Amino acid sequence: MSRILVVDDDQASARTLQLHLRAQGFDTTVAHDAGGGLAAATALHPQLVILDIRMPGRSGLELLPDLKALQPSPHVIMITAFHDMDTTIEAMQQGAEDYIHKPVDIDELDAAVARLLGADGADQLVPTNDSAGGRFQMVGRSRAMKEVFKTIGLVARSNTTVLISGESGTGKELVARAIHNASAHADGPFVAVNCAAVVESLLESDLFGHEKGAFTGAVGRQPGKFALAEGGTIFLDEVGEMSPAMQAKLLRVLQYKEFTPLGAKSPSHADARIIAATNVALDQRVAQGLFREDLYYRLQVVNVHLPPLRERPEDLEDLVQTLLARINKELRSAITHIDQAVFDCFADYRWPGNVRELENVLLKAVALSAGHALTLDLLPPELQVLNGQSAASTPTATAGLGSLAEMERNHVARVLRATHWHRGEACEILGISRPRLRRMMRDYGIVPPQGVAEDNGEN
Repeated sequence: MSRILVVDDDQASARTLQLHLRAQGFDTTVAHDAGGGLAAATALHPQLVILDIRMPGRSGLELLPDLKALQPSPHVIMITAFHDMDTTIEAMQQGAEDYIHKPVDIDELDAAVARLLGADGADQLVPTNDSAGGRFQMVGRSRAMKEVFKTIGLVARSNTTVLISGESGTGKELVARAIHNASAHADGPFVAVNCAAVVESLLESDLFGHEKGAFTGAVGRQPGKFALAEGGTIFLDEVGEMSPAMQAKLLRVLQYKEFTPLGAKSPSHADARIIAATNVALDQRVAQGLFREDLYYRLQVVNVHLPPLRERPEDLEDLVQTLLARINKELRSAITHIDQAVFDCFADYRWPGNVRELENVLLKAVALSAGHALTLDLLPPELQVLNGQSAASTPTATAGLGSLAEMERNHVARVLRATHWHRGEACEILGISRPRLRRMMRDYGIVPPQGVAEDNGEN
């Protein structure tokens, strides 16, 4: 019979878990503080410890290293009533294998227990260090974001390659930075490269560097981003936009841990962790022959998928409060109230630009506000029309809304007009790459007015 120890200062919660686990056939013991938990774990040698994080005296996080130092080392599931990315990452770093929020979902707990106690005794993952480095504002209480936070903590322990997928604006670079800052290489550099923003002919030099005289204009030796990221992390954003030639060169870096600067006679060692990101379905690109299958599998050793904002509405309020606090600080404003009508509009809107679009909407609204409140009239027209009061003047409550595609087309066209058809500025506001903007303009039939230059990389 597998032995489980529950350490939780909430006696009712601990007793409930004990009764449930006993009914499942597990020999279950309860302790209500860190000292009692360590004593019980030392004496009973449980295969699994279910550990609350916040307890009087020593916390569960402080007890965790002592539990993982026991021989044999027990599996640990952390439980908490608080939604905190940094704590989740720290717990997973120090050896916890799962992280469940209160009130505990019994089905989720049973699945975690079955997975851990059904393990074949493989070596425990070893935490790298207990510092998560700089803190980045990622918030979310949805189940999907909790899984993202747990995965960040797990992959930060090793140097494995990570592929982050998700729509534009979901926060892929924030995830990459969080992994870097929770890793053993947190003191090293974090170097980000947008593979779609660099002209293809210059990308190789940008990534790998060049020697003097390698090409016209190469007046001196220039290290590339891989060299600059030595001892740290290189983040390759929009890797799906790479040309076949660059894909082959990146594959060599992953296979042999080396790269050759342009004009160099010998390769250099690649000593940087690679984290890539994509807003396109790379498996579909592989099927279409547009992306190398071998590179795809090399990149996605671990995949972290960020869901779009429309699929996690329960995170919206936390995101608004977090972003608003940062905007207040940046603009030296003092917005202390948000009308309920604003939240209603936010909840009904589809957010094609995801968190980046939400931040942009808040930034503009705060800049336009003359008081201490965000009101409906400060929002863009496409959000205002979602409000019942604003729509009441139309024949029906849904009149004027149009399809999602129509709204997206109108939004893209409006941004282009507002930026005087400057593609770079439009991409920044929309949170998309130039190739994607070109595809959207083509698909939606958005044509610049006569006299405006076509996209030549400068406009």
